[in-house]
Amino acid sequence: MRSPARAAAGLDRGLARRLAAIVGSDALLTDPGDCWAYGYDNSRRHALPVAVAFVTAAAQVAAIVTRCREAGVPIAARGLGTGTTGASVPERSGIVLAFERMNRILEIDPANRLAVVEPGVVNDDLQRAVAAHGFFWPPDPTSAAVCTIGGNLAYNAAGPRAVKYGTPRENTLGLTAVTGTGTPLRTGVMTTKGVVGYDLTRLIIGSEGTLALITSATLKLTPLAEARRTLRATYRDHHSAAAAVAAIMAQPVTPCALEFMDGAAIAMVRRFSDLGLSDATGALLMIEVDGPAACVDAAAAAVSAAARNDGLLEISIAADRDEVAALWRTRKALSPALRHVAPKKINEDVVVPVSRIGTFIDALERLAGEHAIRIVNFGHAGNGNIHVNLLVDPDDADEMARAEVCLSAVFDQVVALGGTLSGEHGVGLEKRDFIERELDPAALALMRAIKAQFDPAGILNPGKGLPLAAPGG
Repeated sequence: MRSPARAAAGLDRGLARRLAAIVGSDALLTDPGDCWAYGYDNSRRHALPVAVAFVTAAAQVAAIVTRCREAGVPIAARGLGTGTTGASVPERSGIVLAFERMNRILEIDPANRLAVVEPGVVNDDLQRAVAAHGFFWPPDPTSAAVCTIGGNLAYNAAGPRAVKYGTPRENTLGLTAVTGTGTPLRTGVMTTKGVVGYDLTRLIIGSEGTLALITSATLKLTPLAEARRTLRATYRDHHSAAAAVAAIMAQPVTPCALEFMDGAAIAMVRRFSDLGLSDATGALLMIEVDGPAACVDAAAAAVSAAARNDGLLEISIAADRDEVAALWRTRKALSPALRHVAPKKINEDVVVPVSRIGTFIDALERLAGEHAIRIVNFGHAGNGNIHVNLLVDPDDADEMARAEVCLSAVFDQVVALGGTLSGEHGVGLEKRDFIERELDPAALALMRAIKAQFDPAGILNPGKGLPLAAPGG
């Protein structure tokens, strides 16, 4: 068996014929010009794969993995390329397994509150389909209109609603998948309880295609709330906003969204949208509560009361659907808009304990000054999940060098505060070399052993997620 590291620069003709026999010649790309677009993700990293195979069935996935293992050719799974960490960027000697055509909703079962879907289903398409039955699937990343369920599961990508409803791990009952040996695997249950065996479902979710390739998912659905109220609270400074977040999360009513913007984010939004904020605004919270129509106003009042402190400037409830939609459009446009402010953004989705958000923002402001790097912060405050955006010019070598040092210091601050280096974007290539700061050697050794058990030939997304082992290690 050939090592993935020694695979040929181009696709072996014999392997090309075998792959074409599996998926059909019209579903296999080998021309570099055709393959080029499948070599990137939203990290803007790129590597040209030697082939792209579009799968439509689990049997095809198993057959391709088997053939690639025999040939020592690495595989990177890809949905629609919205990831930000380079996890779906292929090895230059490898192939891309594209799931975008494997996009059927196989079953919606309202009686058991579940749906069974293929990995290429777009998040928004699933939401519309289950909404017709009175349900939703809680994970709602900013890219929901274009990201796939398989990608959501690969990264454990959640979005604003995770503060109340949890991440994909909490909202997935089971999976079918293919390991690195080409072996089909079923994990989990069709019920909301089940403790037989180890929890392989939660292990595979978030593993970025390094352990197994998901071919279907049984998702736990949640009934749509009867009513919702959206509040906007503005504060003099981020400390006041952070204190409000801690107070909100300490009282009985859990919001279904609790979003934070710092002063730099607010200043940037003003360029694109009139939020009607006073110049004194140093931080903003968007808060949403949902529940039975008879209770939602009381819930909004309880959260509003918790949000009040000496730094509060104003708190208001959106008057109608148009105002709610406008608020959320602004929040969801914030991350893409950063690309219009600077040629490049280094976007990190770190998490710190809720009570330490203020301390963390202080540290970020200090680091921005020390390294002369503009930093804009926003995110899912109810989870302590702060999206830290370093705005830089990639053509300015000095600025990029300062940004690299600054980012390293940001990660040190996160770990020192008891946080984690990624909440929902994953590790991929972007954070791979930093995670030894968070995980101890014993944990990393176990993870490498798990990887070897699932994928003994090391062909599934090699080099992603875990730091590269030292030679001979």
